[in-house]
Amino acid sequence: MKVDCGIDFNLENAGEKARELEESGYSAILSAEMAHDPFFPLLLAAQTTNRIELMTSIAVAFARSPMNLAHIGHDLNAYSKGRFILGLGSQIKPHITKRFSMPWSSPAARMREFILAMRAIWSTWHDGKSLDFAGEFYTHTLMTPFFTPTDCDYGSPKVFLAAVGPRMTEVAGEVADGMIVHAFTTETYLRETTLPSLEKGFAKAGKNRADFEISYPLFVCTGQNEEELETSLRTTAQQIAFYGSTPTYKPVLESIGAGELQSELNKMSKQGQWAEMGNLIGPDLIKHFAVIGEPSTIASQIKERYGDIIDRSCAAYANIPKSDQMKIVRELAS
Repeated sequence: MKVDCGIDFNLENAGEKARELEESGYSAILSAEMAHDPFFPLLLAAQTTNRIELMTSIAVAFARSPMNLAHIGHDLNAYSKGRFILGLGSQIKPHITKRFSMPWSSPAARMREFILAMRAIWSTWHDGKSLDFAGEFYTHTLMTPFFTPTDCDYGSPKVFLAAVGPRMTEVAGEVADGMIVHAFTTETYLRETTLPSLEKGFAKAGKNRADFEISYPLFVCTGQNEEELETSLRTTAQQIAFYGSTPTYKPVLESIGAGELQSELNKMSKQGQWAEMGNLIGPDLIKHFAVIGEPSTIASQIKERYGDIIDRSCAAYANIPKSDQMKIVRELAS
């Protein structure tokens, strides 16, 4: 199993941090679009590393156009000599329309077309095909030599797609090279909803599971003693409550018979009761989302629960010594 690790957005030390992660044996460096641009840290990471993959997890697709991301994806992949993975996500409607001031409609269909449009652009650059993409949401029919990259030795980057619902998951299986599973996912939902939806996408594209990677940034609750473990559990409960307040994610709670909890969490979020929301997430519910235990048990638990499903994992172990973190990484990778 590949083990990936996130990088922070301190651009002054991003390169050095990336070198440390590569030397520690991680498979990929992850950068998320939150309060900063997700691409800058990976550009700096490419300068100081040679082997480790560089991946956005995620960049917001609908905040940009296919042409815009085609250029960014090409440039980072060329500069890193084929190590870049463009991980995309849709975000939710309020952020796209109110924060980014961009259009929103039919997110699964739009995302499918977005990725196909990027692939058409890359095909023009890398294979010399005429650009003639006309879809419902995006149209790209103009490309001149002046705007065509010439550093094409490494081709186009892999594209991973973040998904939760069946329709977006099916799109991932059809047009992407991998899927980024949302951390707010139960093992039951993963097996009973995610995998069957991916298979539908594979069937449409005429490919199989071996052509595809599943990445899962799962929750891990651990610590060097009971107090640290309890702190980790409380923090995870807050995160689960935050995600659970989103109506779109209600089916995940329904997969473990806790669907009624979503409306209560949503109500509390609108009242600003963010701290109190975590109190509704008890230990029995956390177990459905997280791997829990002493550091020495974490890797074996991840393998036992998810080893037959996922290809890549990413989890936060910041509250345990680096030596214990590295033991987990080595055991998962073995």
